[in-house]
Amino acid sequence: MAESTVERVPLTAAEWRHTALVAGVFSMRTFGLFLLLPVLALYAADLPDATPLMVGLAVGIYGLTQALLQVPLGALSDRVGRRPVVAGGLVVFGLGGVLAALSPGILGIVAGRALQGAGAISGALSASLADHTRDEVRTRAMALLGATMGLSFIGAMVLAPPLAAVIGIRGLFWFSALLAAVAVMAVLVALPGGGPKGESVARGGWLVALADRGLMRLNFGAFILHMVLTATFVTLPVMLRDEVLLPVAQHGPLYLGALVLSLAVVIPMVIASDGRRARPELPMVAFGLLAAGQLWLAAGGATVVSVLVAMTVFFAGFNYLEARLPALLSQRAPLGLRGAALGLFGAAQFLGAFFGGALGGAVQGQWGSAGVFSAAACAGAAGALLLRERRRV
Repeated sequence: MAESTVERVPLTAAEWRHTALVAGVFSMRTFGLFLLLPVLALYAADLPDATPLMVGLAVGIYGLTQALLQVPLGALSDRVGRRPVVAGGLVVFGLGGVLAALSPGILGIVAGRALQGAGAISGALSASLADHTRDEVRTRAMALLGATMGLSFIGAMVLAPPLAAVIGIRGLFWFSALLAAVAVMAVLVALPGGGPKGESVARGGWLVALADRGLMRLNFGAFILHMVLTATFVTLPVMLRDEVLLPVAQHGPLYLGALVLSLAVVIPMVIASDGRRARPELPMVAFGLLAAGQLWLAAGGATVVSVLVAMTVFFAGFNYLEARLPALLSQRAPLGLRGAALGLFGAAQFLGAFFGGALGGAVQGQWGSAGVFSAAACAGAAGALLLRERRRV
């Protein structure tokens, strides 16, 4: 007979410390990167040589360089260790902020943002977390990482306008470089220097990871997840401003409220995914929540309450998947391929973000916000089918 409860395994003190370190480094980088999103397009449009294309590149070019470099840097961390790759990536990110802060025109801003994205350390950092947590607690550790990154994202969206009013857009770039410097010091002092233990590192690891059907299902899931996220935030702010008539200054608190309310669903799902009796059908359920939130946005009416409910459901699915998908991938990937596999996973995330932005804008131009949300709901349903699993007994 199947056990009725999930066996709980606590994190050790060492696992808590390492999770806190990785989450802190990730959060500083996330905050510095996304601090420019709410204000950069407004600023860049007034720069010399600015065109709509160049402004779009200034905002989104980081995603392309992230996607291109996640795999090689993740694989490199398997061979030389996590610490040098993470520290080097943070230095590159900081230099990108300095370049953008010193640039008088749009080309320098684009180059600086591209350089920020080239510090592609998500795969190496996620692999470090996987190296130092056990399978039974990894979803919990990834959930803590996802929660801190989510709060950093929301914090950046809320704080960017008032900060820009005080220190200017160049000050925001300088601030992102300062955060990178602090993160580098934390990495050099506290992050373990080695890579995975107990298994040799395979050559061409990313090709092996690419050929693994199970890993690729998770990668496609990550692609869909971030494509839907980016398409949503291409469209939702415009809908809130023009249809709901909500002032821009109140968008951040609305997102924060939905994120907090979603924890009532996310936390029980994370608990049910931990331990040795984890429930394999929950990723499919979470993609169903993602699709349901999008359908609600498409048909629920242009009111603050309706958007709050829809985004709560959406964030419940998104935040669970943001924690669970990399945990599943790190459990499946061999130790010697973990950095390459998580690098490929990061590349899928950023490619999804890139395509979500491009397709979201195109669909909105043709069919409006309802068309974007309906298409995103279809993508969420496709994700549910992709990750369909039976309950193990």
